[in-house]
Amino acid sequence: MQNRSSILQAAQQAPEDSGRTPLCGACKKIIRGRYLVALGQSWHPEEFQCSQCKVMLDEGGFFEERGSVFCTKCYDNRYAPNCAKCKKIITGDIMHALKMTYHVQCFMCAACKSPIRNQAFYMEEGEPYCERDYEKMFGTKCHGCDFKIDAGDRFLEALGYSWHDTCFVCAFCQINLEGKTFYSKNDKPLCKGHAFRSRLRGREGGEREVVQRGQELFSEP
Repeated sequence: MQNRSSILQAAQQAPEDSGRTPLCGACKKIIRGRYLVALGQSWHPEEFQCSQCKVMLDEGGFFEERGSVFCTKCYDNRYAPNCAKCKKIITGDIMHALKMTYHVQCFMCAACKSPIRNQAFYMEEGEPYCERDYEKMFGTKCHGCDFKIDAGDRFLEALGYSWHDTCFVCAFCQINLEGKTFYSKNDKPLCKGHAFRSRLRGREGGEREVVQRGQELFSEP
């Protein structure tokens, strides 16, 4: 986000008895009496003016662009960007996002409608979302630890769920099953040894066979 006040400048009034006789940056003549100091030079007050409308810039501030100075109105008409959302000129603070410019209040979360400002945001189907609403609406949780899978975390898909690579372990012995043959029972991953033991116990107790064999899975970055 760009603060407009960071590029707005103001000419300083120099006292008449400053003890020096400066040259005017416009007419190059000696200044006697009151003068302005701006852009590293001294100026007759009536000669420090907007390069477009010629209004005096001794009050109200000015903008410098490509070696020329402008009053606020002329600068906005000539250089102020348009908002990518409402298409109107941006005369206040500017929000830069997605290689475009916005009014701060126009670039907001599609869910809670709060301006995003300098906070992190995520895009979904062309709309920006603040981090809180994105996680609430689109975030993926690990089936093993029930914590969210952050961007950049290694994860894998198995048994219809998403898992951190470190959470995809045998439900009995906790051995990591990434890249290994695994089995499942009641949506819980099992290593080969515990799947065999579970199958035997099921047969001895007259249970229906429910142990299924999976495939070797590797996590994704």
